[in-house]
Amino acid sequence: MDHLLFVAYLLLFAWLVTKIDFFIKSGLNSTQLIILFLLKVIAGIFYGWLGVYYGQQLQMVDTWYFHYNGLKQYQLLLNHPLDFITSLFHTNYDEGFSKFLDSKDSWWNDVKYLFFDKLLAVFNLFSLGNYYINVIFYSFLTFFGPIALYRVMKNVFPAKEQSLQIAIFLIPSFLFWNSGLHKDGLVFLSFALICYHVYLGLKEKKFSWQRCAILLLALFLMILRSFVLIILLPAVTAWLIAQKSKYKPVYVFGATYFICILFFFTAHYLLPNVNLMEAVAVRQQEFLDLHGNSSIKVHPLEPSFWGFIKNAPQSVALTVLRPYPTDVHHFFSLISCIETLLFLFLYIIFFLFKRKDIHLTPFLLFCLTLSITMFLMIGYTVNILGAIVRYRSIALPFLLSPIIAMTDWKRVKTFIYIKLFNNI
Repeated sequence: MDHLLFVAYLLLFAWLVTKIDFFIKSGLNSTQLIILFLLKVIAGIFYGWLGVYYGQQLQMVDTWYFHYNGLKQYQLLLNHPLDFITSLFHTNYDEGFSKFLDSKDSWWNDVKYLFFDKLLAVFNLFSLGNYYINVIFYSFLTFFGPIALYRVMKNVFPAKEQSLQIAIFLIPSFLFWNSGLHKDGLVFLSFALICYHVYLGLKEKKFSWQRCAILLLALFLMILRSFVLIILLPAVTAWLIAQKSKYKPVYVFGATYFICILFFFTAHYLLPNVNLMEAVAVRQQEFLDLHGNSSIKVHPLEPSFWGFIKNAPQSVALTVLRPYPTDVHHFFSLISCIETLLFLFLYIIFFLFKRKDIHLTPFLLFCLTLSITMFLMIGYTVNILGAIVRYRSIALPFLLSPIIAMTDWKRVKTFIYIKLFNNI
């Protein structure tokens, strides 16, 4: 029965991706849409399979933890539907709904798990509690994310469709980590929807109530990883101001980030209960206490201005350069290492052969600052290589799409041809 239901749903959603207007307007043909959707489903199934057989080694048991909690929430939905809804807003903590950035004894920390469990419970109404059928539903839902970003990038970089398809849909770590039954797919979906609707709102010079409602919904999804709001809000704010300002976008972004950085380091003087530096340092300590299989030694972060300055090189090295070849201990770390080396190669190629007609528009600066600040935040807080690869995968399409699209590949081909010809 489960196998027949799986095939039926797979055929249904593969057909749906070719009929929904949002997908059709991407410019991808039906075959491309079906292939890209099926790749997400396959990656999600593989993700779940690894969680069963290599969950402890690869630290991927969370996906099945969510599944079993989703089954409990499914029973609550069937037997006590009102409690199913109200329990999302219930807290037993004395602080109530405060402690937004805390990862312990906080409603905000609990709700990101509870919300995902309840989403799976809704899936279970139609999947009869089957994990792999839920993968189909989740793949369809999160497919809106890369499609939304692709539509924006295609508008920014016309005639670069093939490069953008690779950079957005086919990055191995992004495809894998954002297709499994975990929060990452929804976090990227929220990023992509915000990017899509802000871009179109600015282009059309209007923000309809429907667009604003979707933006609010996307911001709500940020509860799944509250720290990303620290990263997202300055980037979006600078983008909006730069688009309306008469000053050069790079100046607007510089001024906006200067103010945000100043607030980050002085917030505790203005608001005694808000210490952003300490929140980041505490988050790092929590990762240090996990002792994962791919944990590495790092310098503890001091919650001070100079502490962040001293740890900045380490933060960059962790997210840009790791895993090193010496970090490879199994097949999956080998893939991550090769992928990292390819990214470094692309960065070098871009700086050597970037197109002459590049202008730093507000949108490009948004992508750049969003990616850089996310990389820094990951490097400041995470010391587990598997988690670093997973978390940074969300930012990769925003960073690599412009890099690949703005590289002059004709000059690259000419350079390679001349070198080969001269060596013959």
